[in-house]
Parts: sequence; C-alpha cells; structure tokens
Amino acid sequence: MTDSRRLVDKLDSFRNLLRDDGVGVLDYIEQLTYLLFLKMAHERATRTLMPQQIVPAEYSWQKLLDAEGTALEHEYTCILEGLAGYPGTLGVIFRKAQNRIQDPAKLKRLIVDLINKEQWSATGTDLKGDAYEQLLAKGASDKGSGAGQYFTPRDLIHAIVDVIKPTPDDTVVDPACGTGGFLLVAHDYASQHAADLTPTQREHLRDGFAHGTELVDGTARLAAMNLLLHGIGTAEGESPIDVRDALISDPGKRYSVVLSNPPFGRKSSMTMIGADGRESKEDTEIERADFVTTTSNKQLNFVQHIMTILEINGRAAVVLPDNVLFEGGAGEVLRRKLLSDFDLHTILRLPTGIFYAQGVKANVLFFDKKPASETPWTRKLWVYDLRTNQHFTLKQNPLRRAHLDEFVAACKPGLPHDERSESERWKPFDYEELIARDKVNLDITWLRDDSLEDLDSLPAPEVIAQEIVDDLSAALAEFEAVAAALSAEGK
Repeated sequence: MTDSRRLVDKLDSFRNLLRDDGVGVLDYIEQLTYLLFLKMAHERATRTLMPQQIVPAEYSWQKLLDAEGTALEHEYTCILEGLAGYPGTLGVIFRKAQNRIQDPAKLKRLIVDLINKEQWSATGTDLKGDAYEQLLAKGASDKGSGAGQYFTPRDLIHAIVDVIKPTPDDTVVDPACGTGGFLLVAHDYASQHAADLTPTQREHLRDGFAHGTELVDGTARLAAMNLLLHGIGTAEGESPIDVRDALISDPGKRYSVVLSNPPFGRKSSMTMIGADGRESKEDTEIERADFVTTTSNKQLNFVQHIMTILEINGRAAVVLPDNVLFEGGAGEVLRRKLLSDFDLHTILRLPTGIFYAQGVKANVLFFDKKPASETPWTRKLWVYDLRTNQHFTLKQNPLRRAHLDEFVAACKPGLPHDERSESERWKPFDYEELIARDKVNLDITWLRDDSLEDLDSLPAPEVIAQEIVDDLSAALAEFEAVAAALSAEGK
C-alpha cells in the first residue's frame, strides 16, 4: 500500500468514528485542516536546523498535547479564536474557525493517535498533499455534504492543463477556485522539470505562480491548506487564496493564465450595472465599467470578469454550462465580444454524468486575449464533441484522462492552430459562419445520436436513468431562472 493510501485510510477510518457524533465529512476535513496546520507549525518550530516560529507559543500544538477533557476543548477553542485574526495564510485557514468535535476524548485521539504520530513536513510535500487531496475527493463524492459543487473532476483538469501548457514564468489565477484543483494541477505541470529551473523561477512557482479567489470561508481554508501541503505559498507568508466575491470589482491585477470552473447556478447575489448602464436587480449594487453587458447570470459575469483579468496574449480555459453558448440578450453580446476581441479557438463539448452537481451540461471554452484590432481575432473556432454517444456516470463509468487523449492530441498544444486536422468529432467553423448563426449560437452539433436510430446502441439502464434525472434537473434549473427573471420584472 502506498504511503499516501495508508494515510487516507487512517484519516478516513476516524471520519467514520466521528460520523456517529454528527460530524459531517466537510466538518471533519475542516477540523483536520486546523490540526494539521498546528502540527506542521510545531514541526518547524522544533526542528534542529533553522527552527521557525510560525504560530505564537500560546497557541502551540504542545498546548493540545498537554490538555485533557474539558480543558482540551477550552484550549482548542482559544487557539482557533486567537489565530483567526492573523494576516496571511494563517488568517485564511483560521478565519471564523470553530470546534465541531464535541467529545473531548475523540478530539484527543485525533490529536495524539492520528496526527501527532505522523511527520507532516519532514517528507516530500507531495505525499501529504496527495493524501489531503484524496480526502477532499472523498468529501466531494459524499452526496449529503454538498462539497461536490466545489470539485471539478481531476482527469478533466489534467486534460485542460495539458492543452494550456502553463510554464514556470506564468501567473495562473482561478477566480472561483473551490479547493484549488486547477491551481494544483497547473503548478504540477509547470514544475515538471524542477531540476532545470533557476532559483528565481523556483521562488516564483512557490510564491507568485498560483492565485485563487473563493467566496466561501470553509472552502477557502481547504484550498489554502491544499496548496500549502503541495509546496505552494508559505505558512507565514501571504495566502495565495483571497477570500471574497470575485465579481464585486476589477482587482486591478492581470494574469497570463486563467483556469476556472465557476459555480453552477444562475443568479448573482448582487445588482450588476454594466457599461451599458442597464441594471440587474438583486441585493447589493455593483457597477463595473469593465463589463460590456448587464446580467444577473453568474456564469456570464464570470466570463466578463475573466476577460478583464486576462493580460494581453494571456490564455484562458473555462468550464461553462450550455446556456452560455446559446442564451440571447447579454449572452449574445458577450459571444460577439469574445469572437471579435479574443481568439476563441476551441470548445470542448463535455459529456453528461461527470459532475457531482446533477443536470449539468457543460463545455470548456479556450480563448486568448488579444490587443485591439480593426478585424476580429477569431478566425476559426474548433469544436470537439465528447458528448454525443458518450455515456458516463460518477460510479460505474467515470470519466478518465484516457477518454480525453484524442481531444488533447487533436488540439496540438503549443503548435499553430492551422496545423490542426479535422476528424469525426473535431470540426472547425469560420468566423463568418459563426456570426451569421441566429443570436451567434455556439451550441453546435453535427453528430447523429446512435440511440435514436438503433435500439442496440442504447446505454445501460442505470445510465439512461441517470441521464433522465440530469435532463430533468437541467430543465428545472432553466424554469427556475425564467420564473425568477419574470418575478424580478414584475416588481
């Protein structure tokens, strides 16, 4: 058994023990995050070579080891509250932290038997990071936890990153980073030839390469810990994760790569006023002159935000639901802008059944930001259809990286796009052809669905059942959005 597997099994077995006390999987991983950080800080403070005091002595790991019973509960609560006000990574990890483990005996076992017996910073960061990442994946697959909405399938992320090819000199951002999956995979890719890197590049990979924004405190702390365990950022330094709503304002910074899977769900939590002066009603008013169109559709606003934060010649890959490709109004305005001011060179039509959120039909849009020009930048849009006649489920037939091999090879990463060649699932469409389509609809299909023609081609019954559930969930989400829009207009 690999060391990482052994750790996951050990950590997971304790999760089952706490389940009886009503501690959910996300709460458990959150408590682990606090305790792992304190243990790692203790290891650094007590090492013989260059000891480093990250956590003040009054909040040290030793205090937890020495306390018993209700005194332990009190000590742990004091530490969590004390560290919450600190800046940098420390503050992000402990912001609004609370003790969810009500049984002091179980808390003591978690501290002494599970965490104290392991050296968390002595061996390579990858091992501990991999164990933590696997635990997050288990959390995402736990139906009741709701964590799946923050988790993009890792095999899909790997394929996207293989197409984008981030380098050690890039700055990569995810404005809706969840638990940090895109940032981790991009960092791994850019670090592949670490031995050949200069000291400056190594420092940049650790401190300046990855940046994330996350709205939810609990998810942000998981991301900050996840990156830290993989050697990104430092415990005492600035956190690579910013805890706020990315859509509120232009952050002023520009990045060479944007990788993101913005949250599914249609409504924005605020009133947006775009450069067109129109207003979309919600709670908090936000005016963004950098937005070309006003909408309460969250994904369209994320696309506008990404268009802003990408530097000239920067490249983006964003997972977006189908409605972004065909919705009229603001959607059409945005697609026209993407085709003219950016090089929207690739769309990957994703199969259903690969996300934890049900009913999601999504695509990956790959586009590059270009300098101002009289002529449109998108000459040809290449579309890869991985959806028609493809049937995946999370358990029986999950999407694997191998399923995306043909797509990645067809993209010819790093080569000019005119060197690409057409195949059954891979077709190019000229700018004139796209702009002539009704509402510039980019939801393009050409393959025939075999199951409509031939009963022998039908997928397994459980796959059909899941696809029906997905279709109904998607339809319901659309109806809810229409109802909400109508009720907003009626006010």
